[in-house]
Amino acid sequence: MATLTLPLIGTSAQAAPAGDAAAPIGDTAAPAGKAAAPGAGKRDPVTCQTVRFSDVGWTDVTATTALVTQLLRSIGYSPTVTVLSVPVTFASIQNNDIDVFLGNWMPAQEADRGRYVEDGSVVVIGPNLTGAKYTLAVPAYTYAAGLRDFKDIQRFAPALNESIYGIEPGNDGNRHVLEMLKQNQFGLGGFKLIESSEQGMLAQVERGYRDKKPIVFLAWEPHPMNMRFDLKYLAGGDEVFGPNFGGATIYTVTRKGYSAECPNMGRLLANLKFTLRGESEMMAAILDRHEAPEIAATEWLKANPTAAMAWLEGVLTFEGRAAASALAHTAPPPRPGGFEQWIVSHKIPVGDGMAVAIDYVKTHGTYLFDGISIVIRGMVNGVTALLRAVPAPILIVAVAALAWALRRSLSLALFVALALLFILNQGYWLATLETLSLVMVATLASTAIGVPLGIAAAHRPRLFAALRPALDLMQTLPTFVYLIPTLVLFGLGVVPGLISTVIFALPAPIRLTHLGISSVPKPLIEAGEAFGATPMQLLWKVELPSAASTIVAGITQCIMLSLSMVVIAALVGAGGLGVPVVRALNSVQVGMGFEAGFTIVLLAIILDRISRPKERGVSR
Repeated sequence: MATLTLPLIGTSAQAAPAGDAAAPIGDTAAPAGKAAAPGAGKRDPVTCQTVRFSDVGWTDVTATTALVTQLLRSIGYSPTVTVLSVPVTFASIQNNDIDVFLGNWMPAQEADRGRYVEDGSVVVIGPNLTGAKYTLAVPAYTYAAGLRDFKDIQRFAPALNESIYGIEPGNDGNRHVLEMLKQNQFGLGGFKLIESSEQGMLAQVERGYRDKKPIVFLAWEPHPMNMRFDLKYLAGGDEVFGPNFGGATIYTVTRKGYSAECPNMGRLLANLKFTLRGESEMMAAILDRHEAPEIAATEWLKANPTAAMAWLEGVLTFEGRAAASALAHTAPPPRPGGFEQWIVSHKIPVGDGMAVAIDYVKTHGTYLFDGISIVIRGMVNGVTALLRAVPAPILIVAVAALAWALRRSLSLALFVALALLFILNQGYWLATLETLSLVMVATLASTAIGVPLGIAAAHRPRLFAALRPALDLMQTLPTFVYLIPTLVLFGLGVVPGLISTVIFALPAPIRLTHLGISSVPKPLIEAGEAFGATPMQLLWKVELPSAASTIVAGITQCIMLSLSMVVIAALVGAGGLGVPVVRALNSVQVGMGFEAGFTIVLLAIILDRISRPKERGVSR
């Protein structure tokens, strides 16, 4: 169902019409009496030319939204699409910032939609797809091994690593699973939900499927995953996802009064009817053939003209002509020529080349990457387990004592103790320990690599000249760019999060170590050489002591940069304090967002005050 997120299909189901799975999108004829729908034959005012859609990032909603927007452009409208989460979408519709949403999965989104429908700010136009489903699933080989029902999951706990894979934090599906775990339904209280995204979850499923490892994950239809993998939906989840494997109906909703203000658009929206097969075809073009949604929609509409004609029944173009006849006689727009078009048509395959390279590395380096994953995951999990084994009061006292020992400041020790008590009080203690483990291991790795490299670069100017472009790239390249290959190579969890964190934080210790060693006064070097010191003795007894404060500053900056990656790491299932932040963002929970954000700030202050280099006395 989704590119990034998918809501949960809750408590009731609607069976798919007979033959629905075999018909392309829109082939269903318009319901009887539709020609008499309100607004038929009325041209929209100028204010209706721009139609504002919300796309919540799920592939099915992206596909249907692309189809409708391309159709609207062909009849003279100017649609815009904004990517928002489900709760933000409904809030935006209430605020008149969004006009149309095509992805209202029901009954999963009842909690999100209910109050807006009650106060009249959201209007339900009608269903645009029936027969969808959404619940937990397993590969067919796991199903054959005996995991066929929700109550069977507990028996496979060790093989599953007590994990269930979901999509992005904050969506309805994940919330239902989290509630199931919280209430210890089916004995799953010891399980954890790995939250990331639609594509992150599917990448993990692909890894498990390739290695024939058992895995439980959120699955839905329509989606190409049903064709890509031989999967089975689990029975027994009616009280969590609803009957018929979380059967669902998807509705079109608009802001209050939109159909009255824009009757022609209202007629088109009432005509929209999609099917499982058609949406799967569109999603396959987007996900499997990597086509842009607009291009996939244009090709699909060209191949399925009957669908577009059914949607345009009784609809006018923005200029007031019959839309169906106008569309039939529309000539394709002329392709631009000249130098610019020649450059565009001869695109250098940078992205394709990188994709091929990553795929090759993934295919031939499985054992290497699995070994790296085991080591990194073991280190982080070991540190987390060690921190969790220490009772919270003892750990708080120990950290406060460490702050006093390093800084000889009672006020700082008191602040540290109060800040940690506040974190414990707010319920973010375990998440803070997970984040602290990630930061500690990332800082250790960055320091172990960065300090020696910085020393070598200070002694060899050519090495630093060669490193500088790479360091600039590591610091300026958007973190999501190198998060993608690490996710593909290492799967979901703490490993891609930690590797991406190290890449982002590594330049700091390298640059500042280079600066510190390069700034050692020459008279000190000459004095050491005059007393017969070897290069290694010069390094340990002259250069490192002189550059110590700068090197420590680099390590401190590395800690802060690692902590700044906590939210990014949460997007690939690393856990920690980033998870409640993302959940709050996707579900518009101001309180949770502020609590988690303030906790991150407190942790940053503690780490900064403890790790920063001592200030030297300033002469008058």
